[in-house]
Amino acid sequence: MKALCEKYAAKLAAQGLAPGTGHDAPLVGGLDAELVWNREDPRTGELAGLFTRLSINSLVFVRPAEPYRTILDFLAARCPDGIRPEDTETRTFLHDIPVCADFTAEAMAAQLKRRKVIVIPGQGVAACGTVTPEQGFVSVSSAVFSTFVLFFSDYLNRARRIELDDEYIDVFSRVVRLLPAPHTDLPGLAAGPFADEETVLAAMAEAGRKVVGYGLVDSFFGNISYKLGETIYISQTGSSLDELEGCIDPCPMDGSTTNGLTASSELSAHEDVYRRSAYDCILHGHPKFAVIMSMDCERDDCPNRGHCHIHCTECRTVDGVPIVPGEVGTGPTGLCHTLPPAMAKNGAAIVHGHGLFTAGNNDFNAPFARLLEIENRCRDLYFERLAQYV
Repeated sequence: MKALCEKYAAKLAAQGLAPGTGHDAPLVGGLDAELVWNREDPRTGELAGLFTRLSINSLVFVRPAEPYRTILDFLAARCPDGIRPEDTETRTFLHDIPVCADFTAEAMAAQLKRRKVIVIPGQGVAACGTVTPEQGFVSVSSAVFSTFVLFFSDYLNRARRIELDDEYIDVFSRVVRLLPAPHTDLPGLAAGPFADEETVLAAMAEAGRKVVGYGLVDSFFGNISYKLGETIYISQTGSSLDELEGCIDPCPMDGSTTNGLTASSELSAHEDVYRRSAYDCILHGHPKFAVIMSMDCERDDCPNRGHCHIHCTECRTVDGVPIVPGEVGTGPTGLCHTLPPAMAKNGAAIVHGHGLFTAGNNDFNAPFARLLEIENRCRDLYFERLAQYV
């Protein structure tokens, strides 16, 4: 258990979500025969009280790295009754993010009984798990991602409506100064086409690691696939894109196996893209500014406002890349209906509030390059659009 605690503490630091050393380095605890922590810290005494108050066996506590720390503290101060992002990840996974005023086991447990992750202003973010520390890692990562998207989306909307106040302007300026420079280099992935399962699996694992390493996905969300003959190799549901070895399912397109039961929930969308086009591979990530720009719309009077993610009828694009509605899965409003025709025509599509899909031929170099290019363009477009109002 201690090794798992150390692993997810290291992943939080590697993804830039928390400092790797010092007082603010992550605290990850796990209960096996006894409660163990990844490192010693006086705060573990209070945090240990959560294990006696909740039916959990793991806990992640993080004082986020900048700019996430400033964003979370600002939103928590503005929304003491709870932070409510509107991205797809929040709707399907977090619902909302409670704000806990006190760093006490009693107060934190009361909030964690109803939600997976909480914010303690000025202290950090806490999330628990019933199986492994991975659950807390995913919840913390999702909370950081969702609040980043909310902060930038809300600022642009307020600027458009001339509703910005001095505090928001000052905090926004500080956050922008703290943003890391965008990646502009490309990783040089394995060259295809790939002729056998072994090379396909290796290429997918390599591409997945780079998608995570470049910050184009948070926690383990996103997926990846490659079509070899009439078989689609696709990452399993819940798999970590930076640890895909052993977590890729071969799914014949004729449905002749049950492998699809453990495959990504977006398998049907991938299948239909391949049926409609000559593409061989697909990457799907959750790059932050692509998600932010997918949710930006000037039509406050739209009758579908509040249901944009499933009922948007506006024809919106980012430099020709279509933005489509759709929920995860295969239901009547699933992205399996909206994504494939857009992808087949453009080779890329952004799903409202969700993320970005790109496709290519032979190998993952072109899809990765386009994933990065579109995210960087969305980042530039955000500030170009903001400049119209401030």
